[in-house]
Amino acid sequence: MAKIGLFYSGSPKGSTHKVASLIRDAMGKANVDMHNIANVKPKDIEKHEFLILGTSAWGIGDMHRDWEMFIDSLSEIDFKGKKVALFGLGDQKIYPESFVDGMGTIYCRLPDKSVVVGFWPITGYEYYFSSAEKDGQFVGLAIDDDSQPELTSTRIEKWTGILKKEFKIN
Repeated sequence: MAKIGLFYSGSPKGSTHKVASLIRDAMGKANVDMHNIANVKPKDIEKHEFLILGTSAWGIGDMHRDWEMFIDSLSEIDFKGKKVALFGLGDQKIYPESFVDGMGTIYCRLPDKSVVVGFWPITGYEYYFSSAEKDGQFVGLAIDDDSQPELTSTRIEKWTGILKKEFKIN
């Protein structure tokens, strides 16, 4: 069993799946079990010590519908001893008032915020509000594959480097 559970929402051909796959590859395929949240039970999350949770933002800040269906289950999960990293997709040009809010919603619904690692700087983005921004940084990796696709790979590489240290993966 892989040490890291990567849980994302979206279709197998969608942007969130693409980003999740890039994150999995950067972390090392052998280290990661990747799951679409639509097919997950709380016990699937509980069996992993290290977690990466990701979603897109739909419309004006809504998270993907599969996360909407699962989000209440987060309260059933014991996060003691776990480390949780978040990533979110959004479009800062079209939705600058709710950029990566889906990630912000997952963060807000986590019963224990102290387990969250992998915060990300807000520099290099142009938006005016995000519920995923806390204390001058994002609660996880913010990806805008619509307006800044040329930065996606670089951001993933830098962020996964941070996670490898947090998760103690060589």
